[in-house]
Amino acid sequence: MKKLFLLDGMALIYRAYFALNKTPRITSTGFNTSAIMGFTNTLLEVLKSQQPTHIAVVFDTMAPTNRHTAFENYKANRQAIPEDLAAAIPYVYKIVEGFNIPIISMDGYEADDIIGTLAKQAEQKAYTVYCMTPDKDFGQLVTEHILIYKPARMGNGAEVLGVREILEKWEITDVSQVIDILGLWGDAVDNIPGIPGIGEKTAKKLVQEFGSVEGIIANAHQLKGKQRENVETFAEQGLISKQLATIQLDVPIQLDEDALKLGEPDKDVLEPIFAELEFRTLGRRVFGDGFSVAETRSATGAQMDLFGNAAPELAGNPEVAEEYVPPVAARNINNTPHEYILVDTPEKQAELVALLAAQKSFCFDTETTGTDANVADLVGLSFATEAGKAWYVPAPRDEAGCCALLEPFKPVFEHEGIAKVGQNLKYDMLLLARYGVSVKGELFDTMLAHYLIDPDTRHGMDVLAENYLGYTPVPITDLIGPRGKKQGNMQDVDLEAITAYAAEDADITLQLKTVFEPLLEQAGASNLAREVEFPLVYILADMERCGVKIDVEVLRGLSGSLEKDIAEIERTIYAKAGVRFNIASPRQLGEVLFDKLQLDPKAKKTKTGQYKTGEDVLLTLATKSDIVKDILDFRQLQKLKSTYVDALPQMIHPITGRVHTSYNQAVAATGRLSSTNPNLQNIPIRTERGREVRKAFIPRDADHVILSADYSQIELRLVAHISGDQGMVDAFNQGLDIHRATAARVYGVSLEEVTSEQRRNAKAVNFGIIYGQSAFGLSQNLGIPRKEAATIIDQYFAQYPGIKKYMNDTINFAKENGYVETLLKRRRYLRDINSANQTVRGFAERNAINAPIQGSAADMIKVAMIAIHRDIQQQGLQGKMTMQVHDELVFDVPRSEVSQFRTLVEKHMKNALTMTVPVVVEIGEGQNWLEAH
Repeated sequence: MKKLFLLDGMALIYRAYFALNKTPRITSTGFNTSAIMGFTNTLLEVLKSQQPTHIAVVFDTMAPTNRHTAFENYKANRQAIPEDLAAAIPYVYKIVEGFNIPIISMDGYEADDIIGTLAKQAEQKAYTVYCMTPDKDFGQLVTEHILIYKPARMGNGAEVLGVREILEKWEITDVSQVIDILGLWGDAVDNIPGIPGIGEKTAKKLVQEFGSVEGIIANAHQLKGKQRENVETFAEQGLISKQLATIQLDVPIQLDEDALKLGEPDKDVLEPIFAELEFRTLGRRVFGDGFSVAETRSATGAQMDLFGNAAPELAGNPEVAEEYVPPVAARNINNTPHEYILVDTPEKQAELVALLAAQKSFCFDTETTGTDANVADLVGLSFATEAGKAWYVPAPRDEAGCCALLEPFKPVFEHEGIAKVGQNLKYDMLLLARYGVSVKGELFDTMLAHYLIDPDTRHGMDVLAENYLGYTPVPITDLIGPRGKKQGNMQDVDLEAITAYAAEDADITLQLKTVFEPLLEQAGASNLAREVEFPLVYILADMERCGVKIDVEVLRGLSGSLEKDIAEIERTIYAKAGVRFNIASPRQLGEVLFDKLQLDPKAKKTKTGQYKTGEDVLLTLATKSDIVKDILDFRQLQKLKSTYVDALPQMIHPITGRVHTSYNQAVAATGRLSSTNPNLQNIPIRTERGREVRKAFIPRDADHVILSADYSQIELRLVAHISGDQGMVDAFNQGLDIHRATAARVYGVSLEEVTSEQRRNAKAVNFGIIYGQSAFGLSQNLGIPRKEAATIIDQYFAQYPGIKKYMNDTINFAKENGYVETLLKRRRYLRDINSANQTVRGFAERNAINAPIQGSAADMIKVAMIAIHRDIQQQGLQGKMTMQVHDELVFDVPRSEVSQFRTLVEKHMKNALTMTVPVVVEIGEGQNWLEAH
């Protein structure tokens, strides 16, 4: 079968770019590859799964079309293309050419028109044609042999739309009526005006009744009120809009079947591009496991773009970029001089220990049987003290043998005067602690160092080695095979192979430390690294090792109770809906809410044609309908039961009987800690049933209690401190309820006269401002008209001018410097702060406002944790810090130490940073976390 795929190039590039906009893919040189990677992934998936016989990618050109002639303002309101996206387009062209896929464009005609014309010609030659695009306009082209192919997105599979699907989606009897609906409805993106007052639902209804735009205009007298007036007044505009929405099928172009035949990719073209863009995984998918970014870079000069221009700045950090140019040499273990020594006798071990003891610092790494330090077994240790030379010490398979092996190394590991270097040292420290070895001394963690230098990119050692050293380490898959159930075990690897692999890890990590030290200085992050992030590794390792006790019976009881509640809510929903359906199915839920119950005549649909039923949509409807409240409760209880109540018992360690979460220092760009297995940050606290989960977190025994210490409104206090706004500073210094004080100012009433609703509104503004909330966002949040929300915000800034000044000054600083920073100089780089695209720029501006506040709060609690941990050790206390959640610290404390803990915890949390407003710490104790909090 002849199978032709016609790709709408720009639509797919835009789709890829914005799909990854919040978490962009950035190279080591600071180049945003999101659009290129997304497009290439989509292309590869289609080539693999659909196996087209013929293919082409179609692009618009900059030349005006006859649509511009018919309507001068056509596409006039389009935002400027984001700069990152504009820079990516030439690479997409080159990659398409590298796959030997023809690119088609023609001045005076849009890609839609070219695709439509070629599709009709191909249909006449017995092709099945797939128009690959997210654009809704293409529905008008669909026939038995011309289909729309919507690529997979966000976990959803690809979707093919034929005649039946188009007729159902648009609720029409003929696909040509898509044009009529678009003509009536208009298109804000392309600035097609349509007829005022007619949206998607009304357009469908009118087309169903009168057949076409022309039919509606001819029967305008049958319409009523404003709708009739608009149709009569804007009849010509409606006809022009229909013309603008019509895909032309007479472009002067001929289908060249031979030119469109799918050929083989050109390795010589694609390999260097994939290497330059650091497409490691993609490169291996296309070229096999032998593909290496560093190796291929050497042949291309790597740091030049497709047109011979210098590479972009390093990760948005201009100061570092000026000083640092990543090397391009193609180095690996086979072509780089090295001395990797196997230490497999007591005599050699003694020599190595003596050498390490004489050092001011050394780098080390552990080889283990898994990634969970709580259960993995030690396979061996590697050490490095100078570039190009390293040692590997294999470990026995039994625990007693490992302890015996480590005994002579304990003095150097536990020597506080010898600094330790490593990559993700917390893992190695946790692993060694299980064998009785306590790592001590100053730390330098290359993963955390890079996190401070460039927080928005990846921090794995292999990636860092390729980007900063031009060196490709031996992949672990060379030793134990690809990931999956059949992956091997490091204990079974040949001794010569594991010696080379492990020693290389220590060697390369030490070399990265040499590169990162000056980069930390240039980024202004050396103090933050030495005084906060590196010391915090010790605290987090202790917290993870300690873990927290879980009351399984409490969770079992809560699970049964939730199951009954869920069943009851389910019955209530069915009764109110008048039909049984799958509440968890977005499609079925949408049909019940919007087709059967008609809750929102303006309900929006996704690109797949089903109604949007996300939480944001349901929250706006919750005030209008009890069934929506029930559905939200149903979802919340189901998630609570599956994610926490039923999952936590499965996470209890078989030996310790406790849950050991893993804290992540190098994930959130703001500096906040995150945690996994379980994710403590997401345990619900706003609902009564959610809070009950905290009942299951209990002290180790009856002689201990849980102590909770929580910063009160710390981000607002930081806003007051950083902005210096006198009104907010005075309110905090006077000990006022800040939300009541804000309401009094905004509404012009006394503190006593503030109503609960006014306080609620003020609270929403106080916290919303931190995240750059707009009038629209506030109106959605509070369920009030946008005009009222805008008035509240205007009055807020009038009463707190210092906050408005902080916001403006911060954005201006970011525009000039490319970053913002916290009180401790933690930087957040904002690559898009000067973008001409308003959407992209707005996102960067909101981050600029928020990052110094949220980041300073993160720094503050980290400083407090370090000081508290130090006091616990110095005073010989038995209590333990067990959890850190947002602005809260949780402790497992002997009853006899509660008073001491209260004093030292409050002191260090209050004094972590010097503030112009009082810092309030709320401390509680109890037999479980809920009682304590």
